[in-house]
Amino acid sequence: MTKFRDAKIEIVSDETLSDNWYHLRNVTYDYTGSDGHTVRLKREVYDRGNGSTILLQDRKRDTIILVRQFRMPANRNGHSGWLLETPAGLLDGDHPADVIRREVMEETGYRIDEVKFLFRVFMSPGAVTETIDFFAAEVDASIREGEGGGLDHEHEDIEVVEVKLDDAARMIETGEICDAKTIMLIQWALLQRK
Repeated sequence: MTKFRDAKIEIVSDETLSDNWYHLRNVTYDYTGSDGHTVRLKREVYDRGNGSTILLQDRKRDTIILVRQFRMPANRNGHSGWLLETPAGLLDGDHPADVIRREVMEETGYRIDEVKFLFRVFMSPGAVTETIDFFAAEVDASIREGEGGGLDHEHEDIEVVEVKLDDAARMIETGEICDAKTIMLIQWALLQRK
């Protein structure tokens, strides 16, 4: 990072615009670039907290377990809003591996003990602070301890879907799977298979 060795960022102000479901801030800062020139910039920063997600694989059946649920922002951007995704959840201060174990049981009904950490990703670093920790775990898709479907008190309405890994890859091409974290985990699984 030698080009930015002398770059500096100084926060001038950090104003809360909304603190409803998540936190939206307007940040003003002075940016001194690699050329030594300083400019004052403003950016809206959306803080929704960090999360974790997981790919549940049944290697014997060559399938993965996904969930389908309604997402209002996707609906507002021309999609039906019914997205097929890997299970996921916000950390709310808890350890990412603990969160994903709990979310898997709540959303899918599968109990997982061992999870493999894969990587951490900024999902949209131009506007959103969120990082997501990505995990993978093995399951026997024929054995579920619970119904899944989400928590009633959180108004979750989740469908559990088992998909062949090759079919999931085709569903990315057709647009049936269009969630970034899910695509990344399917691609990871396909690379591991080779």
